[in-house]
Amino acid sequence: MGGWVKFDIYRKVPKDLTQPTYTGAIISVCCCLFILFLFLSELTGFIATEIVNELYVDDPDKDSGGKIEVNLNISLPNLHCELVGLDIQDEMGRHEVGHIDNSMKIPLNNGDGCRFEGHFSINKVPGNFHVSTHSATAQPQNPDMTHVIHKLSFGDKLQVHNVHGAFNALEGADKLSSNPLASHDYILKIVPTVYEDMSGKQRYSYQYTVANKEYVAYSHTGRIIPAIWFRYDLSPITVKYTERRQPLYRFITSICAIIGGTFTVAGILDSCIFTASEAWKKIQLGKMQ
Repeated sequence: MGGWVKFDIYRKVPKDLTQPTYTGAIISVCCCLFILFLFLSELTGFIATEIVNELYVDDPDKDSGGKIEVNLNISLPNLHCELVGLDIQDEMGRHEVGHIDNSMKIPLNNGDGCRFEGHFSINKVPGNFHVSTHSATAQPQNPDMTHVIHKLSFGDKLQVHNVHGAFNALEGADKLSSNPLASHDYILKIVPTVYEDMSGKQRYSYQYTVANKEYVAYSHTGRIIPAIWFRYDLSPITVKYTERRQPLYRFITSICAIIGGTFTVAGILDSCIFTASEAWKKIQLGKMQ
């Protein structure tokens, strides 16, 4: 067994050749506290997840059949529910007036107003959907399109703490002080968004930017019936958020670096202090002699 001793790179220094000092003890205690602090910091970072995002050109949700789910919740406090309707049209030739599937109308202000809630799908091509009186059997003399938008979202609902985006950019849009006879145009640029969690499961949602204008439209026959238009187009760029955790090997490497680096620096510092202290003692001793 004696031959193996030659390969011991961690040879022990005999205790009679070492000298404990108060300075060394203080540095050792500080090192332990410092290592503990860095260890806890690294452990917190290892346990927590991070969100990495990337951009690419693709249609991420190919299994959707070319459809996007839409959720709309809007209040028109000065328009009767029997007058409110949803129309959908796009560049694939779809033209649907008075869409009623998966929709609900809730009377407001003792029946003088209406809250429209609808869940419907649109094709992945440029188009529009609009809230208007077009589907009503009789048109009102003075339609009032003042409104408040509570929700307009596309795709799956994402409630992730570290992901901030414009998934409901029109929430709280208040047009109650607008001209009652004005039409409202909301021009939306829809951006496909993918969220992939730690298990690899993906959820598909859509963010959007919005610009808007309001106007009173006229034609040669007179004033055009006002409406609330949502004109949309899709961006070819997809945003992907991926949930990740620091690899175990990187965590172990960081801990080893913390421990080794701290003790190495502490050893150098202790050695410098001890050498300086011994030199100072020799100088004082020389002065006394």
